[in-house]
Formats: sequence, structure tokens, C-alpha cells
Amino acid sequence: MALTIPAPPPLLPFPAWLSCLLLAVTVVMLAGCGPRVQESEPPTNPPRLDPGVATMPDGQRLPMSRWSAQGGDPEAVILGVHGFNDYRRAWAVLGQDLRERGISVYAYDQRGFGATEQRGVWAGTDVMTSDLAILSALLREQYPETPLYIAGESMGGAVTLVTHARHPDLDIDGTILLAPAVWNRGSMPWYQRFGLWAASWVAPERKLTGSGLEVRPSDNREMLRALGRDPLIQRGARVDALSGLANLMDHAQSAIPDYRGRTLVLYGEKDQIIPRRPTCEMFRRLPNPDQWRAALYGEGYHMLTRDLQGTVVRADIGDWALNPEGTLSSGEEALMDGRLGDFCGYRT
Repeated sequence: MALTIPAPPPLLPFPAWLSCLLLAVTVVMLAGCGPRVQESEPPTNPPRLDPGVATMPDGQRLPMSRWSAQGGDPEAVILGVHGFNDYRRAWAVLGQDLRERGISVYAYDQRGFGATEQRGVWAGTDVMTSDLAILSALLREQYPETPLYIAGESMGGAVTLVTHARHPDLDIDGTILLAPAVWNRGSMPWYQRFGLWAASWVAPERKLTGSGLEVRPSDNREMLRALGRDPLIQRGARVDALSGLANLMDHAQSAIPDYRGRTLVLYGEKDQIIPRRPTCEMFRRLPNPDQWRAALYGEGYHMLTRDLQGTVVRADIGDWALNPEGTLSSGEEALMDGRLGDFCGYRT
């Protein structure tokens, strides 16, 4: 996700190199180039859920998967929102586990990801949050008396945060945030912010793969190898999509003080994707501490439900969905004045 600016040639001092780059950016901006977002049609029809797909008001079809609760009507329903470059299958293992506990799990491909149209092109925060609000409303119509939760992983957590803030009347019973993407620009080094801004104007369509970065999203190598063979997993991303993701994370961090509702936040101490600092800033700024709970997994990486210790995380999600006031079976709950405070440096 991080961008670096290459060192200038030996004969070109940094100020001159920087001036050239700024001139190039200015020329491109004047030429009308820059970041691209998906094209969309005006709304023409009411949204609806059909088997395997959700149709949005503008006609966009978002593929959906469902893992139905065993034994009849579900005790709870979870709508999963996947992370960047991932798709609805990210929730398969959780769905298979929770269906045995009487919980139904739904998951969809966000625009630009998975099997959607305009794959690889950023849809924009407004559209992504609108889609989530619409889908949660459709599920509420289908399950009017059943506890309904939104679970967002990484980028999906950011979408969940912003959606909840923009739609305070959202008729859900709570949210589950798994390593939410709250790494806003204020937490990034200046050269990453500048590099992303410049690249999004100079070469918005350039695809970056992150090759060579020593980053481990999970300790589950077999799962990661399977993802590498999955044709619906995107490998790399356009620069303007990364810029769009940064915008989303800015909005997510800004939305936190106004965030309301029952929430479970899950984070792994070994997460190498979303840094500790912005995550701890999120905890510090969350209002209504009596409304949210946190679990901190000492052996957890970024892909918590799919890590080698994912069984423990998935059990906690099921515990909370069935009884938000009950005990998490992992014993990893962390309090602001306890382990979480020590992890984030709140306590001295």
C-alpha cells in the first residue's frame, strides 16, 4: 500500500528534481488527467436481492454469497464487507463455522472487486457506502425480527465506519470491525502522502503490485497460496484506486468521534497491514466506551478469521453475535485501562 519516491539521479539535486516533478504534475492536471472513478447510471429501479446477486438502483449487479444457518431460521444475520483486492469469498470460512451455530452470513463483492463490472477501477466512497446502506436495508426487510450485524474487514471496516456515520438511522443491531482500515494520511510519512498524490495525477492508471515488500498479511501460508491461484483476487492496484482507498481511510478516521452503536473491534498484534498507531488512535477517539468491546490477539495477523488461529477469532464473532453482552470464549478481550491501554501506550 505504501509508495516510495525513487532517489533522484546524482547529477540532479533534490530541489530541481522536485520542481520538475511538480511541473509534470501541473501539466498533467491542466491536461485534464488524474484519478478515475467508476461511471454509474442514475437510479431507475428499486434495489432487490435475488439468489446470488444484489441489484442496486442504478442497475449494477453485485454478486452475493450466503451461508445459511442450519436448523431453520437464523439466530442472527451478519453481512460481510471484504477488504481491498479481496471479494466475498473472504467470508467463506467464517460463514461455514457460524452456520453451525445458527447464524447466517451474507457477503457481496464491492464495486471494482471480485466479479463486478469495471473491475480494478475505484468506485468512490459515496457509492460504496450507499451500496452497504442499501444492502443492510434489504436484509432488514428479509429479517425484520432477527439481530442484524455488519462485519467489515480492513477496507470493509472503513466502509462500515463511514456508512454508519453517514446513515445514523441504519437499522442494524451492531457492527464488527476486523482490523479496520483507519490508516489515514495524517498517520502516513510525508513522502508517502506526497508520492501518492503525485502518482495519482501523473500516472493514475499505473498498476502497483507491492512486489518486494516484506509484508505478511497472515501466517496461514496455505491460505495465501490458494488466494494466489484465485482468479478473482486482484494482484496489484491502480494508483488512483490506492488514492481512493486513502480518501476512504481519511473519512473513516474522521467518522470515529460521531460513531454510535454496539461494536466489536478485533485486531492482531502482529498486523503488518494496518499499523498500530492509527488503530490505537481509533480506540482513543471512539465515543461511548460502554457501547464497544475490543479483542486483541497476540498471535493475530491482518486476516484474522483466516489466520492459523482463525478458529479462535471466528468463535469470538459467533459468541458476540449471539450475545453481545456475554463473554468471548478466547479470553482475549482487552480493556482500555488494561491490556489495550498497555498495547497503545495509554497507561504510563
